[in-house]
Amino acid sequence: MSQKALVTGGAGFIGSHLTEELLRQGFDVIVIDNLSTGRLDNINGFESNKNLKFIKVDINDRHTIKEHFSGVDYVFHLAALADIVPSIVNPLAYHLSNVDGTISVLEAVREVCPNLKKFVYTASSSCYGLPDKYPTPESAGIRPQYPYALTKNLGEQIALHWAQIYKLPVNSLRLFNVYGPRSRTSGTYGAVFGVFLAQKLANKPFTVVGDGTQTRDFTFVSDIVSAFIAAAESTVTGEIFNVGSGNTYSVNSLVKLLQGDITYIPKRPGEPDCTFADIAKIQQKLNWRPKVSLADGVQILLDNIDYWRQAPVWTPDTIEQATREWFVYLSN
Repeated sequence: MSQKALVTGGAGFIGSHLTEELLRQGFDVIVIDNLSTGRLDNINGFESNKNLKFIKVDINDRHTIKEHFSGVDYVFHLAALADIVPSIVNPLAYHLSNVDGTISVLEAVREVCPNLKKFVYTASSSCYGLPDKYPTPESAGIRPQYPYALTKNLGEQIALHWAQIYKLPVNSLRLFNVYGPRSRTSGTYGAVFGVFLAQKLANKPFTVVGDGTQTRDFTFVSDIVSAFIAAAESTVTGEIFNVGSGNTYSVNSLVKLLQGDITYIPKRPGEPDCTFADIAKIQQKLNWRPKVSLADGVQILLDNIDYWRQAPVWTPDTIEQATREWFVYLSN
């Protein structure tokens, strides 16, 4: 008898890759997604798989989602609102999705999944804010700089609290700078890869924030997926794990791999000069290792660059307009 996994946000960037890998490994997979940011195109390549069931529903619709949790062995909770600027503009929506939505999913699990093997929460390394230490360990201070980071950390605290009080088997993964095919192409200004790839397709210069010497722990999506599965299948529970590449790369070095001209734009307040995960804990406790180098990951993106053909092409002027609230609220 095959095992059953439920993936909230399974039509999103990371969720669709996780769903695809679970299907490849023989799981029956239920995807719950309201398609507010997820895309059916992300699961088109495997939507005909007889082991996949897709339900379009919001995770806050508690009555509707609960029936789909029956008999589930693993729950991967990825459904959330992402992006920084929209969270500053509309913090209530982020609280409803990332905090209330997490409670809704946990309550569905608590009510109908007495034999659940693992609940894996998708946390964000943005909870560290501007860290004092690099590489940054899980024990570092929590200093969210904007509502998105705050709500994702609150969701993590809630998941671990449910683990403590209701004895749910929970692990939380704090993800660092995930990139790969199917990353979001929405009209929201956000992750650097989507911005750069659309600019490359349009033969426009790359808009680099600051002087480009800031570094990021770019982590390829397939490595993230393997961490999710390791966290689910391990007997370890009640733990928080950083998930990163084990390296940190300058934005200038990324541009060099992508090959193109550069336009520098003002540095934004509240952004760290470096993100760099200390991954010793996940290596030791889950025997997990990242496998994809930045050079190999970027080449995979370039091989799939047509995915970003409909993405907005950002210019310094449109970025200035889109990030105006960022500077208004986060400037010292």
